Amino acid sequence: MDPRDRAVELFHRVAASVPAYGAFLAEHGVDPQQVLTYQDFVRLPLTSKDTYIRRFPLPELCRDGVIGDMIAVSSGSTGTPSFWARSAADERVIADRFEEVFRDAFAARGRRTLAVVCFALGTWVGGLFTIACCRHLAERGYPLTVVAPGSDRREILRVIPELAPHFDQVVLLGYPPFLKDVIDAGVAAGVPWGDYAVKLVTAGEVFSEEWRTLVAERAGMTAPALDTASLYGTADAGVLGNETPLSIEIRRFLATRPEVAGELFGSSRLPTLVQYDPDVRFFEEHDGTLLFTGDNGIPLIRYHIADEGGLTPYDRMLALLREHGFHPSATGPDRPFAHVFGRSHFTVSYYGANVYPENVSVGLEQPEVSAFVTGKFVLEVVEDERRDRRLAVTVELAPGVTPSGKIAQAAGESILTQLLRLNSEFAAYVPPHRQTPDIRLRETGDPDYFPPGAKHRYTRG
Repeated sequence: MDPRDRAVELFHRVAASVPAYGAFLAEHGVDPQQVLTYQDFVRLPLTSKDTYIRRFPLPELCRDGVIGDMIAVSSGSTGTPSFWARSAADERVIADRFEEVFRDAFAARGRRTLAVVCFALGTWVGGLFTIACCRHLAERGYPLTVVAPGSDRREILRVIPELAPHFDQVVLLGYPPFLKDVIDAGVAAGVPWGDYAVKLVTAGEVFSEEWRTLVAERAGMTAPALDTASLYGTADAGVLGNETPLSIEIRRFLATRPEVAGELFGSSRLPTLVQYDPDVRFFEEHDGTLLFTGDNGIPLIRYHIADEGGLTPYDRMLALLREHGFHPSATGPDRPFAHVFGRSHFTVSYYGANVYPENVSVGLEQPEVSAFVTGKFVLEVVEDERRDRRLAVTVELAPGVTPSGKIAQAAGESILTQLLRLNSEFAAYVPPHRQTPDIRLRETGDPDYFPPGAKHRYTRG
């Protein structure tokens, strides 16, 4: 069935079985019986957390008004908790995305694999959801064992040396900056990462290819496109898409060709690039942002998650790359690509230029700086004593490193170089004498800027 027809079919099931969605349609004067084609579907009102999820009691958002067998919590970007119902059936669908990574990139069908879940545990969505999906893979016959130390770095570094020698490979699953913290702390403690055939599964934020290369080197990985994978997921609907060896190879090419990335994505910024199954999660573009439709514990139709991004059909992607002389060696599923920049409110505006955290990240990942810092920072625009606005970057130092003017100068110069290279707005709008960022160095785990265990935020208003 065409994915568009499947989306229309799901709409009718949800309209008939989900009380909140039936009420939502009635409020907008929509008669479900009049929605017959995809052209009708794309005229349906958008749903969102504010216009739909927060307006109805949890049971009414679920199929037949019945809450599923598990509840997860997300704080989202606003910090206000939301509750999401799901069932084991929902998890099995999402486990297909995990299986694609473990099977096609990590060759886990034939390798005894230790999956170390480093997401926060408890009611928060990431940890328990990941555990469940990994266990579904074991149920499917993968020789996979799960251990879940959560976001306790000391416990992670305790269990891995004990367990890793019994396995062919070790997969760490967590947020990118936290996994880097774990690997760096392991290096300092003498953990022989290179002996463990480490792989990484990340989620939650965009990172640069310099970051991927740096972490791969420190963890003893030899093939970043096969040893790492990022998942594009939300608490709202689980995993929506995943990196494949093909998408990673394409992204690594684009990282060195900002002009090609600009032609493809409309921006020289480098987004997360994933492939997705339109039969399971149907995407649309809307004013430079993404909508999706999918069946979940809370079924969602034309749901607006406010992620900036877009879609590229498989054939068009490969044709464009051929025009620029690039022929990927990796093979991948014949499925469309989604690119995701993240949410616009994670930027700061400085002299009218949008400054993106990923531009700053690249500066801190250069060889002259990366040994002294963890990669975490906070980007903000502040006023000095003369009421002049300044771009401030508060940088977390690596464990054991003390602040120095030399490190601050190297970080500032490197960040500025990358801002000018990657951000044409910054180069054009910001006066040259205001371009150099103010660098403020903080020691590891600074409670005001880098509290241990918290999901890091890279910007402050």
